[in-house]
Amino acid sequence: MFDFLSDYNDPTLLGAFWMTVKLTFFSAIGSMIWGTLLAAMRVSPVPLMRGFGTAYVNIVRNIPLTVIIIFTSLGLADIFGVTMGASDFDIRGFRLAVLGFVAYTAAFVCEAIRSGINTVPLGQAEAARAIGLTFTQTLRLIILPQALRSVIGPLANVLIALTKNTTVAAAIGVAEAAYLMKEMIENEAEVLLIGAIFAFGFVVLTLPTGLFLNWLSKRLAVKR
Repeated sequence: MFDFLSDYNDPTLLGAFWMTVKLTFFSAIGSMIWGTLLAAMRVSPVPLMRGFGTAYVNIVRNIPLTVIIIFTSLGLADIFGVTMGASDFDIRGFRLAVLGFVAYTAAFVCEAIRSGINTVPLGQAEAARAIGLTFTQTLRLIILPQALRSVIGPLANVLIALTKNTTVAAAIGVAEAAYLMKEMIENEAEVLLIGAIFAFGFVVLTLPTGLFLNWLSKRLAVKR
């Protein structure tokens, strides 16, 4: 689809970290979309939607990420034949890994956004209903814009955790940083040096992101 998505099995150090960046980027987008929908379900006036959102979050948050990633690979692909539109093994593994990260991380995104929704004064929702806005309109136009501004900090923590969690993709053969680190340690046996290099690489990925999003959180904070 895009040229920069082509190298799914680059054995170089930069290639491995580039895979980590791609996993994080696409998983973050999917998690934000699905997590926002889950948050909307959890505050919905429809009992069935509230029940689904609550059950999903409570169940997924208590399942280890490794189990979810292996299920998306072995369960969906091998048992149910889900290929995510890809015949190539590496591309399929990448897409299934993203699916697993989205399913897992969205539960934490949901709770962060729901906490932001709870900070919006109830009177604003009541005023919106008084002028004839529906629940969806109230949520989309009034509640969510304020809620998202107030939870940039917590969402930054979720994004940083997601970046580090991408190492779990090595369990299903996705050639990201942890996968290459394992191979290098097996071939070179320089555990401390190789570990330090990859630790530094993750610091380079996560520290600037955290600093920027924390600055953005203070910049866009809602004044009460």
